Amino acid sequence: MIDLSTARRHVLRSARAAGYCAAVSAHGVVLVVLVPVLVYSAVLCLVGVGLLVLPLELRLLRRLADAERTRLGRWTATPTTPAGPHPRSTLMAVLSDPAGRRDLRWAPCMAVAGTLLGFIGAAIFLLPAAVLVLICLWWLFPADDPIRPLLNVPIDGWGSAVYAGAPQLLLSLLLARFGPPLIARLAAASNRRLLAPSAAAALAERVTALDHTRTGAIKAHGDELRRIERDLHDGTQARLVSLAMQLGLAERTLGSDPAAVGPLLTRAREGAEEAMAELRDLLRSVYPPVLANRGLAGALSAVVARCPVPATAHLDELGPVPAQVEVAVYFAITEALTNAAKHSHARSASVTLARVDDTLRAEIIDDGRGGAAEGGGTGLRGMRRRVEAVDGVLRVQSPLGGPTVIIVECPCAS
Repeated sequence: MIDLSTARRHVLRSARAAGYCAAVSAHGVVLVVLVPVLVYSAVLCLVGVGLLVLPLELRLLRRLADAERTRLGRWTATPTTPAGPHPRSTLMAVLSDPAGRRDLRWAPCMAVAGTLLGFIGAAIFLLPAAVLVLICLWWLFPADDPIRPLLNVPIDGWGSAVYAGAPQLLLSLLLARFGPPLIARLAAASNRRLLAPSAAAALAERVTALDHTRTGAIKAHGDELRRIERDLHDGTQARLVSLAMQLGLAERTLGSDPAAVGPLLTRAREGAEEAMAELRDLLRSVYPPVLANRGLAGALSAVVARCPVPATAHLDELGPVPAQVEVAVYFAITEALTNAAKHSHARSASVTLARVDDTLRAEIIDDGRGGAAEGGGTGLRGMRRRVEAVDGVLRVQSPLGGPTVIIVECPCAS
């Protein structure tokens, strides 16, 4: 007996592979046009015109390559980080980018092999439908048409059409079952080999990324120390100085006017309570006690419940998470929800927190007006520093008109 769930899983797997092949073929067709244009623009650099247009074309190539890197990550379930836009627009800066050289190596191969492999993979998946159509439309072909005799069996009715077409339909189903996944894996392996950095390049990029995050972590740590020092100096220290003055005045007044000591002690007690409240707020900004008491999931449930914007939370089982990662993710989500209410004017928001292998992934979405930028005073720069300080990644997608999507990914391996 055929297991329907297994058959459905095989069909979905082949359909997904065929979809990947179709996307590869579509990109290949675009590159069939773009590669000659790149060559022509490179020749025009001899007369100076290409120096103006070639960087624009290389940025377009980077977008295509990054789209393939993203698609590779989804298809192979292996994280493949896009290279991102070129940092500068000058031709020499673009050509000196190692990822740009990999893009140029990938483009002609994708234009030829990608177009061919992608087309074959998508066509094989559609082959059973084509055979079925031919069987059902046997009567459209003349009797002497070479298509009409299937397996050398004359087709003169439905019975002979089904009898002769069934083996071909079965063969096409087998090809559609195994062909697209095989071709998709071949195309993905080729694209990954061409687009992914070598071991040495990956190590160099990793060192550069670590140097960047280390610099950001040191700066974030310095900013945090200065903030704590400022809060202590301007708030708590001033309260304690006032408290000492009130107690000293009460001590001097005690012998001459005991009745006036009571109000002084009352003000001193109020000052001490205010100082303790400020110290508690300062400690919460360093490591919120709710994280120690309820864990990250419980703390975020409380944050979502108190959010001014109607918000929902989807929190999976997280397992053990390092304390520094908990703090970074907690403050990032808190800041994102604050932005949704204060700057984005959102009507609703959602928070999704899950652990995928050794990566903690948070996604915050709001339906506000969008347009969030790190230089816009929305706290995104501080969020990025906190996340990068724990070797994490923060991505912001906020087109004008919304929605705003903030993704935080932090390694949480013990």
